Amino acid sequence: MSTLLSAANDQGNLSMNVCGSQVPSGKVRVSGAKNAATRMMAAAMLTDEPVYLLNFPTELVDVRQKARFIQALSGKVHLEKTSSSARFDCSQLKPTSLDDYNFPIRTTYLLAAGQLLRQGKAFIPYPGGCNLGNRKYDLHLMVWQALGCRVEEKLDHIEITGQLRGADIHFPISTMGGTENALLCAAIAFGKTRIYNAYVTPEVENLIDLLTLMGAKITINGTSLIEVEGVNYLRGATIPVIPDRIEALTWIIFAAISRGNILVENVPFQSMEIPLLHLRKSGLDYFASSNSVWVSAESIPEYGLQPFEVACGTHPGIISDMQPFYVLLGLHSVGRSLVIDYRYPERTAYLEQLSLFYPGCIQWAPGKIVINGNSQPAGASVTSTDLRGSMALVLAGIIAKGESQIDKVHMALRGYDQMQEKLAALGVQVHINSK
Repeated sequence: MSTLLSAANDQGNLSMNVCGSQVPSGKVRVSGAKNAATRMMAAAMLTDEPVYLLNFPTELVDVRQKARFIQALSGKVHLEKTSSSARFDCSQLKPTSLDDYNFPIRTTYLLAAGQLLRQGKAFIPYPGGCNLGNRKYDLHLMVWQALGCRVEEKLDHIEITGQLRGADIHFPISTMGGTENALLCAAIAFGKTRIYNAYVTPEVENLIDLLTLMGAKITINGTSLIEVEGVNYLRGATIPVIPDRIEALTWIIFAAISRGNILVENVPFQSMEIPLLHLRKSGLDYFASSNSVWVSAESIPEYGLQPFEVACGTHPGIISDMQPFYVLLGLHSVGRSLVIDYRYPERTAYLEQLSLFYPGCIQWAPGKIVINGNSQPAGASVTSTDLRGSMALVLAGIIAKGESQIDKVHMALRGYDQMQEKLAALGVQVHINSK
């Protein structure tokens, strides 16, 4: 594990220093999706046979944290950076109460199913990660209890006990994490489970594809009902992780606001139709091939990018994780833009920090962000508040006039595989240090 990742894993504050006014040029390849890879790691815990994941983002902090947890339970994880692949062997996995539950990742609830399978007992950390407002874990308690388990909330961890049995699960809201947890548990439960108001995203479909290869019996009905017939045994499998649509959008918008020259490879067009349509509507004249997007200074109209209004909600539209990058796009458009977030209206903490780069250009209230564009950022010292917001601060610092410092930049490393190396390939120099 790299020194920087080790520092992040130890909860050290990684700080980035960057001299601004850098114009990126080169190519960057989109890595496997964080929101698929970390879920598929949990699926690998459901079998005693090896699971191989290709196009895997080996350097993500969230991946390393989840690997550390699997290893703490005697599972074996081998991450291969050069081939972007991962191998999991959970044949010796043992549910164990750990001395230390300091695992700062959001999706710890997905680690329960593999433990329940073996001994009818699971010990998991409380969910950590980004604070995006009212995001709690009550829906996961509901999943375990609906499937026949008892849940105890301890001081530093959650204990789940019981034998998983199929049942009907009715989510009050569409939830990706809840859907994933229900899928993992239902795949090994006794009997049939119906998941109502399921949230079927490309990342959830990738998880379903893996579970199906492993022998799970899963049927998607319409857009929000999933039926799962539990099986006695799941086998090993090999499957690629889908490209990260959020990372792809990040690099495309970075090229636009920096007026750089970037070829973005491994773009998942099939899951980005609406987000890319909005970029076209803003006037961004990018060139697309079968799996790549090229953005250059010539992609920007002579009169500049047009202001826009977008609403962040659920797939296949613009998801909330994309919100900070449309805010950046609005800051570099000519006029006033509006970004609405129906999904996570409290996703605004990063805006105070971003405003230090763009003073007086952003006004916000829960769920509504007004952006006054045609702005040129000035260097600033800022602090990351969440994963995607952190990456927005990084991009602003790179193009700002003057020097900038971004504290807690390890938050961006949670979701951007080999970020520093990819920036270097674009001719962008940043310095990351442990504070």
